[in-house]
Amino acid sequence: MKAELGPARFVSEPAALGLAAFALSTMVLSIVNVGILDDVDAPVVLGLALAYGGIVQLLAGMWAFIKNDTFAAVALSSYGGFWISFYLLQSQFLGKIPADHQAGALALYLFSWAVFSFYMWIASFRVSIAVQAVFLTLWPAYVLLGLGKALGSDLLFELGGAFGIATAACAWYTSAAIVLNKTFARDVLPMGELRAVQQDTSDAPAGAVVGNGPTTRTPVGTNAR
Repeated sequence: MKAELGPARFVSEPAALGLAAFALSTMVLSIVNVGILDDVDAPVVLGLALAYGGIVQLLAGMWAFIKNDTFAAVALSSYGGFWISFYLLQSQFLGKIPADHQAGALALYLFSWAVFSFYMWIASFRVSIAVQAVFLTLWPAYVLLGLGKALGSDLLFELGGAFGIATAACAWYTSAAIVLNKTFARDVLPMGELRAVQQDTSDAPAGAVVGNGPTTRTPVGTNAR
């Protein structure tokens, strides 16, 4: 059976790494947002935001481009950028916004990410049920956090934090599923795959073979959804 073509054959599944980075950073921040830890503990997130959620996830997104996986490339690169921007906003730029304008500015920032997350949720219907769950909890988290800032509502903001915890749990599950399924070469944790092949296939040469989950590889055009 043929292997993947081009440089993609040298790259392992980047989504596992990107989702792990996203999950850990999101979980720690959401624990603060939901009020389990006090706001004075929030700087503990910054190192994770820059190094793991930011740089590592951005690199995973770049590797997803090599794998020709458009969804993973856009998602991981964008949320890597989110975490880097979050680090810079909290450490450098938020203090430059007048105090009475900060809530509105943060609401705009969060609502904008909600729009992106919403259409990625729509796209996730062609990926897997596990990835759907990540985005199904993520875009409401951004909306609720944004509303909490815009309306000055601690209840809405903390509810957004609770959705963030759910998002992180779903992302950790999906990352673990990819790692375990690839490592054991069988479906240890189900993901509910909704596409016949992992990579995009529209630009692949006729007869090329691309990855299809942890254990099989499917020729392009063969039983593709």
